[in-house]
Amino acid sequence: MKKKFENLPLRLGVGIVVLNKKNQVFVAKRIDNPKNFWQMPQGGVDKGEKFYDAAKRELKEETNIKTIKFIKEIDGFTSYLLPDELLGIIWRGKYKGQKQKWFIVKFEGDEKEVNIKTKYPEFLDWKWINIDEITNKVVKFKLEVYSKIKKEVKKII
Repeated sequence: MKKKFENLPLRLGVGIVVLNKKNQVFVAKRIDNPKNFWQMPQGGVDKGEKFYDAAKRELKEETNIKTIKFIKEIDGFTSYLLPDELLGIIWRGKYKGQKQKWFIVKFEGDEKEVNIKTKYPEFLDWKWINIDEITNKVVKFKLEVYSKIKKEVKKII
């Protein structure tokens, strides 16, 4: 890590694993990284906001998904550091990475509910994948987080 960024804090965030009726995982391709990388919905926590409320808000903002059933809060936090080439760029340079609280939910709506063409779109495309594929699709700096999440999801499906 570049020395001038090592004292930056981690951004507090949430992530949400959305499972469909077949226990496949919702992933989407980011607009700002259109290579073949996919991620689960995630985002920041507003001041005073509860983690699960933040996760539901982010999910709705990014995907329009609202019809969900809470399954599990994953114990503890996961965190990742940004690679050097993104330090000072992502999050207007205020953070060196993210510390996240993750949740698992079941999508109980109709797929017509999913809409990534939101007010402030973050994604180009979306799909359902098997949980085993999740670590093959993610950017390298989030691989450790996704490996942990994959283990947790596999315990319940």
